[in-house]
Amino acid sequence: MRTFDKATATYWSELLEVGLENTPARETWRELEKMVVTFFPGRGTVFEEAYLDGQAKGLAEGRAKGLAEGVLRILEVRGLPVSGEVRERIATCSDLALLDDWLVRAGTVEHVEELFTGEDGERSDPE
Repeated sequence: MRTFDKATATYWSELLEVGLENTPARETWRELEKMVVTFFPGRGTVFEEAYLDGQAKGLAEGRAKGLAEGVLRILEVRGLPVSGEVRERIATCSDLALLDDWLVRAGTVEHVEELFTGEDGERSDPE
């Protein structure tokens, strides 16, 4: 396999994994396979799992970044002062539900700190 170019080696490695089906040898083979894009989508190979997990993580990170930018932009347009600490807290948050809540509330809060408390005065984020 090492004499093949990367794409060819990947193809044959994945074909072998598919052929091993649900045997102990497949699990051993899966431990040897790493970091390659799938040629057999939907077959559940380790290549496919690694690729899809990475893709999903990237999408979630991108969505979180977009929501955080939206929250900060709304606060900026409304003329509310945002400290560096608060900006960092919003920008580094990865909780999509929390960011979505902050985005909705950014249009109505009178002070930026109100984003971090619920309607009942309790903190709206676990810290």
